[in-house]
Amino acid sequence: MQDHAYPIQKILDNLKIKALNEMQQAALDAGTRPGDVILLSATGSGKTLAFLLPVLQGLDAAKRTTQALIVVPSRELAQQIEQVFRSMGTGLKITACYGGHLRETEENNLVEPPALIVGTPGRLCDHIRRENITVDTITTLVLDEYDKTLELGFEEEMEFLVRSLQVVDKRILTSATRAPELQGFVGLNEPVTLDFLPEEALPVEKLAIKMVRSDERDKIDTLFALLCHLGNRPSIIFCNHRDAVERTSKLLAERGIINTFYHGGMEQQQRDSALCKFRNGTVSFLVTTDLAARGLDIPNIRYIIHYHLPDTEASYTHRNGRTARMNATGTAILILGPEEAMPEYITEEAEEIIPGDELRLPDTPQWITLFIAAGKKDKVNKVDIVGFLSHVGGLKKEDIGLIEVKDSFSFVAIRRSKATHTLHVIKNEKIKNKKVMIAVAK
Repeated sequence: MQDHAYPIQKILDNLKIKALNEMQQAALDAGTRPGDVILLSATGSGKTLAFLLPVLQGLDAAKRTTQALIVVPSRELAQQIEQVFRSMGTGLKITACYGGHLRETEENNLVEPPALIVGTPGRLCDHIRRENITVDTITTLVLDEYDKTLELGFEEEMEFLVRSLQVVDKRILTSATRAPELQGFVGLNEPVTLDFLPEEALPVEKLAIKMVRSDERDKIDTLFALLCHLGNRPSIIFCNHRDAVERTSKLLAERGIINTFYHGGMEQQQRDSALCKFRNGTVSFLVTTDLAARGLDIPNIRYIIHYHLPDTEASYTHRNGRTARMNATGTAILILGPEEAMPEYITEEAEEIIPGDELRLPDTPQWITLFIAAGKKDKVNKVDIVGFLSHVGGLKKEDIGLIEVKDSFSFVAIRRSKATHTLHVIKNEKIKNKKVMIAVAK
């Protein structure tokens, strides 16, 4: 492995990764040479590390300036990239900028310029206009999921953002689909294209395609029967509109299906709570819009259910990309109403699922999520939470599941069977000498 400013093997050790895959190595090689790069690779193949490594090699720790900017289409993707970069253990500062939390928090983080900034177009443009970001030191620009960040709705903001960066000499664009022609303002100069996309959206042996027919235009009875048939394996249920997401989630809950919903109209804390509950096993079913089709790295998702048929082939590809990630397998299931047919772009034979007449509710998840009204700003970390729940709450190590600590609040999964007693004994107790609200996460 050739010499780099930041040793690759040490970073991989920090990330607990044995070696780069072929795509990541090609991206590192191309990204550390002069010239722009377009990286096309399937969802779940490791694109985040593939662009972070060459970006890192271009950063100079001696410079106290912002040198690289990563633009992403969603706040969750920004958070994910921030987390991966921190886990690389470089000691360099990164700041994530996105809507849904206080701009003032980001402004404080930008006073001492981070080497790397990751964010969504709207919030980044806001900071640039307010001169919170010094643009004349940024020489590297990454557009992650560029087919989404450059589509209608983001275009005006993206043009302002790109044109504000006058000294960029390295551009890296990534996508999981072959996007249409790029707008001229992006300013690519004879880019090297690394195309690692398979000829088919996902190898047939990894992703199974199935379908189920609904006799009614309102497919809720069919969806309920399907979930009873599948059991409580982690599944994402895609709807095309926010109101449909909430309606579907509510109707499933009324029938005894424990689930949560997620869409772009929710407050940040609600979105964090929904994703955390799905990640930690408190719920097995996430009802969502296409917002969850990109950037969410949640392992072991077994089923993708297209409750509403996707509007485009790209949408279909990105939705399915949530399962069969890396070396795992998964199944995409399309629910077809009486007047619907399989989209033309699905060429493989889809096996039909016929749920039985005897409907048995999926097993109740073993975990429940607690909300703790304290986070990083309160100097609370995972060790503090484990210690509190062990010593004060009387929980054993195996009773405590996934813990996520955010800026001003935290989530922790505990055994459902222990929840009532635990909440009772910790009711008036303090974490790090401070009394905070703790309750079942909504």
